[in-house]
Amino acid sequence: MQVLQAIIDGLLIGGVYSLVAIGLTLIFGVMKIVNFAHGALLMLGMYIAYWAFTLCGLNPYLSLPVTFGLMFAVGALIQRVILQPIEEGPDHNQLLVTLGLMLILENLALLLWSPDFRSVRIPWLLSPWSACSLVFDRPRLLAFAFALCLAVALFAFLNRTLLGKAIRATAQDKEGAWLIGANVRKVKYITCGLGAACAGVAGALIAPFFYTSPIAGGAFLLRAFVIAVLGGLGSFPGAFLGGLIIGVGESLGGLFLPGTLKELITYGIFIGILLFKPNGLLGSEAAGGGR
Repeated sequence: MQVLQAIIDGLLIGGVYSLVAIGLTLIFGVMKIVNFAHGALLMLGMYIAYWAFTLCGLNPYLSLPVTFGLMFAVGALIQRVILQPIEEGPDHNQLLVTLGLMLILENLALLLWSPDFRSVRIPWLLSPWSACSLVFDRPRLLAFAFALCLAVALFAFLNRTLLGKAIRATAQDKEGAWLIGANVRKVKYITCGLGAACAGVAGALIAPFFYTSPIAGGAFLLRAFVIAVLGGLGSFPGAFLGGLIIGVGESLGGLFLPGTLKELITYGIFIGILLFKPNGLLGSEAAGGGR
């Protein structure tokens, strides 16, 4: 029963990990940029949820549309002001720019909101839900449900709409997409906006059960990279599957291994994938639901 409980707990948190990784892999698929600022964008989403709750009494689930809209705008602005001018530059310049952006956002948060840990306490979420001797943490269950719904909506958007197909075409071949009439510049704005929105929404979803601070995003950034590589960089379904695998691996590691040794499971899986299947479980050249 303990193993089953650990698997359930891992799946619930793994859904949120998946959403974070989906945003990262979506940006990589189209822009071919590994975005080191992704964790900082998640942190901004946490603060949007926190201040909406503190100042307006709006719980994080009701403020999700606001979080999504604001973070989408932030992502599009980052593409316009920061990433677009360096698109043709060397890859290491792009990495350094996103790393610098991460440091700027984290230090700006420190300046504005101090390094104090903050939390969103919603009374009706404090008591867990039980069924068949299994315990379901309400905030994690809701986070998983919202993350799953958003992932399904994004998958449908990428596969069923003309704009989504343009994003996938741009991910496969920018010049070819331009030749068939896709507005590649617009696609890049939307892709960066969606990637940032995924990170921000994930931050809002974890705010009720994880501390909010300027450095909170760092705890999820490394996991997002591991998950994106595990699933296959650029693969939307791979990112979701990878998040669930890492979530379950961490949870089972916490059950059988003491202290922080549970991290061995995560990085053991990561190293194994790099050694034996370097393209990832569902490795694809496309961004999002191409496979």
